[in-house]
Amino acid sequence: MPPLPPVSAREAIIAFERLGWIYDRKRTGHHVMYKPTYFLHLSIPDHALLAPGTLRSLIRKSQSTVEEFIAALKA
Repeated sequence: MPPLPPVSAREAIIAFERLGWIYDRKRTGHHVMYKPTYFLHLSIPDHALLAPGTLRSLIRKSQSTVEEFIAALKA
């Protein structure tokens, strides 16, 4: 598994949008995203830098791989 680069909440939101997630709202310090074909929501904390464990958890929850996420960051 490749190492994750330091990512802000805004960069993560852009990457997840490129992976098909839709920004829904900001609520109590968290950005909420959803995917019409997926039951769960992503709740991304509004931090300058996301902790690597938090980011890996979000990637896992989105049913993406770290490689797909990194490619979406670079796109």
